[in-house]
Amino acid sequence: MTKRVIWLIIDSVGIGEAPDAGLYGDEGSNTLEHLYRDHSGLTLPTMESLGMGHIDGVSRIPKVDAPLGAYGKAAEASPGKDTTTGHWEMAGIVLKKPFPVFPEGFPEGFIQAFEKKIGRRILGNVVASGTQIIQELGDRHVETGSPIVYTSADSVFQIAAHEEVIPLEELYAICETARQMFVDDLAVGRVIARPFLGNTEEGFERTSNRRDFSLFPLHETILNKIQQKGLKVFGVGKINDIFSGYGIDEYVKMKDNKDGMEKTMEAMERVKEGLIYTNLVDFDMIYGHRNDVEGYGHALMEFDADLKNLMEHMEDKDVLIVNADHGCDPTTESTDHSREYIPILIYGKEIPGRNLGVRSSFADIGQTVGELLGTDPIPNGISFAEDLQ
Repeated sequence: MTKRVIWLIIDSVGIGEAPDAGLYGDEGSNTLEHLYRDHSGLTLPTMESLGMGHIDGVSRIPKVDAPLGAYGKAAEASPGKDTTTGHWEMAGIVLKKPFPVFPEGFPEGFIQAFEKKIGRRILGNVVASGTQIIQELGDRHVETGSPIVYTSADSVFQIAAHEEVIPLEELYAICETARQMFVDDLAVGRVIARPFLGNTEEGFERTSNRRDFSLFPLHETILNKIQQKGLKVFGVGKINDIFSGYGIDEYVKMKDNKDGMEKTMEAMERVKEGLIYTNLVDFDMIYGHRNDVEGYGHALMEFDADLKNLMEHMEDKDVLIVNADHGCDPTTESTDHSREYIPILIYGKEIPGRNLGVRSSFADIGQTVGELLGTDPIPNGISFAEDLQ
């Protein structure tokens, strides 16, 4: 039996428009294949060796003679295309209705109540790019001490503040207040603290002290089932935030993807049984949302090299799973997430190269993790563990 699963989420690395992409305005999106098309010199030998070019529907990614791992792709059963929806579904929660979005900003009555609770007026309350709005409103924020509130096409309430104007702990407390206020029809998927530094002359720049305050999971996930088996769940990056700590025994934050991979390997030295669950957010946060094709491609190549190193340190009974949570195609006009299939790559010293086909839900991955580790099943998803033998 598998003793340990190392589960890496390559945030936003979609692999082609989902069947219902048109409902989301994402026809033609294909994050990974478009990067192969438009990035100068993109090559990902490690992921290619695991069979990425053999995934159904893929045409631009090189194939190999004998894939070293199992490979496939999955569609999202839940409505939506955001981080929380994707991670929750892969862990076993399939949403019936999407989290609410606020394309016109948040209701005035809510904003007034929020201002009263935090004792500060706010700026913004608009749909905006996070990097742009701090340039536009950064000066006024520094002058007034008013936090900058904005949203996007996702179900998020984002609060930006200069770390020297509103200290981190106060910003986090403000976010906690917002999280508690978002209930019923206003229950956004995430409240996000977006601290930044800088000045007018040199520009403002976001720091790595982001923190997500997610809605509490609707029911138990595979993480809880693993704990109930007496095994450990260790989170790296924003995993703990996404699940509000539910089902997580221990976690570490990360500065960037490189640091996230290093912390994953450090966890492999200590956590010998159970799950190490890592989210690598840079692909999405730094490159996808900014339509930075060259940066995105470079980040993937850096990850691919780190992935090879991690695989070389795996033990005989380890299973490695690599998949995304949604798309964010940097080659389209949109800077938002895209409704796409996600790639699935599975590697282990005893796992054959095999096509897992097209899965109808991200929850198939979580169900498989559970079967590999011998847990009770989760309510959603069909395991493909038998195909890994």
